Amino acid sequence: MHKLGDVILAHVQFTDTFESKKRPAVVLFEELGNIIVAGITSNVNMQGIQLTVKEGAIKKSVVKLNYIFTISEKMIEKVLFKLSEEKKKLLVSELNKRLQ
Repeated sequence: MHKLGDVILAHVQFTDTFESKKRPAVVLFEELGNIIVAGITSNVNMQGIQLTVKEGAIKKSVVKLNYIFTISEKMIEKVLFKLSEEKKKLLVSELNKRLQ
């Protein structure tokens, strides 16, 4: 079972084609076999929550809160690292702002 803050490597389908690519994402929640995640990009000019190498990222990255999607367990290759409690709180806070 994956939990909030698990940073995973998953096979993600592109939005405009049927092709897929391995991409990092952060788990928001899992329910009934569906895993809801937010995409992560190494384009640090994009808006979102910053991740650093010190936190576990391979390189400086951004959690894109405008790129949320559902995947299945079969699409996950592995867990890369887990967000700190502080970073998870920031993630939830930023998501709540967008949902209100």
